[in-house]
Amino acid sequence: MILYLDTSALVKCYVQEPGSNEVIQWIAQARVVATCALTQVKVVAALARATRTRSLSAKEAASAIKAFRSEWESFVRIDLTEVLLSRAAEIAWQQQLRAYDAVHLAAALFWQEILGEPICMATYDRELWNVARRASLELLPKEKP
Repeated sequence: MILYLDTSALVKCYVQEPGSNEVIQWIAQARVVATCALTQVKVVAALARATRTRSLSAKEAASAIKAFRSEWESFVRIDLTEVLLSRAAEIAWQQQLRAYDAVHLAAALFWQEILGEPICMATYDRELWNVARRASLELLPKEKP
């Protein structure tokens, strides 16, 4: 399996929550795992938000960030080029997606086109899951989150 992770899926590797074990298993089964470069900021921001809302202690969040940063280089990172961002803008408009979700979808579709073979996109965002399904991407989880 070739796996693309959006932020909602990747953060589950660093914070124990519903779906965490699934994502870790999918990564272990994948031949290669990618995400877009922007995910680095999104994961750290999600962990910062978790400390603000007291879902995580500062110590837990710092540990999660350290683990994430140590594993970041192991992921294929799709760069945010002008072409990719233009495509994401079109997707955002046509599909009425939030900006970052449109970037993730554009990156996943771009990567699939470059590889010339199907990829599987993991997302726990319902709107993104629906739009990615209409775009004919294979999705994880199999059922709408």
